[in-house]
Amino acid sequence: MVISSLEEFKAQDIIKIDLEGKTSMADFMLIASGTSSRQIRAIAENTVTAIKKSSNVNVNIEGLNQGDWVLIDGGDIIIHLFRPEVREFYNLEKMWQVGSTEDASTATIEL
Repeated sequence: MVISSLEEFKAQDIIKIDLEGKTSMADFMLIASGTSSRQIRAIAENTVTAIKKSSNVNVNIEGLNQGDWVLIDGGDIIIHLFRPEVREFYNLEKMWQVGSTEDASTATIEL
């Protein structure tokens, strides 16, 4: 459902990272890019709404006003939305990757 929400608003380069056994903060992390701050804000707002509708999870969001890097904490899933240059700078994929990234098109996540 979360990946569908990201795709609906044209998020790009969506990847899923399995965090199980790496941290207790969440089970999965999604990282995606948007082409502009405005698009990232729209993706974030849509995703938060979708999570709230489908689960009984308290969703927290950070960085929405700036729109360069938005963090959505959905309990078992953490979503990072970046402008491409900000994503490249922080390179979270590399930091969390231990051979466990999946192509989001084949990943399924249930909340």
